[in-house]
Amino acid sequence: MSQRIFGVVLLLACLGLMTVAWGYHAPYSYEPVGPRAYPMLLLILMALGAIHLLLKPSGTKTDDSEQPMDKLVFGKVGTCVGLFLLYAATFEPLGFILSSVLFGITMARLYAGTWLISLVSGPVLAVGLYVLFDRVLDVPLPLGLLSSLEF
Repeated sequence: MSQRIFGVVLLLACLGLMTVAWGYHAPYSYEPVGPRAYPMLLLILMALGAIHLLLKPSGTKTDDSEQPMDKLVFGKVGTCVGLFLLYAATFEPLGFILSSVLFGITMARLYAGTWLISLVSGPVLAVGLYVLFDRVLDVPLPLGLLSSLEF
């Protein structure tokens, strides 16, 4: 039941934020896709996830189907919010790639990823996303400490 309540709240938040993002127009455009494409894409994906939470059948419950909201879960949520704030603070000085590598590794470890998987997936995701946004979508991202390695 709590998943369905969360789904409704998330869907309403996404719809509200989509109306705000849809009206955003930058005074100048330096990106071919425009400034609202990225937030709209994320909000659409989040809304689809919320719809999935609302429409999925409840089925039979097992012991591990839904974690109880205890100190461990709240601790992970608090740590996750702290990591997002740290990521935002290090985005410009360290650059996209380094801050994303650190963020990816710590998030993977936070959610029980092994050291090997965490140390491989963090850099692969960071470099892959950098290539996607900077080269394919032509969205400039800061290189920070790696600016001397301009590709």
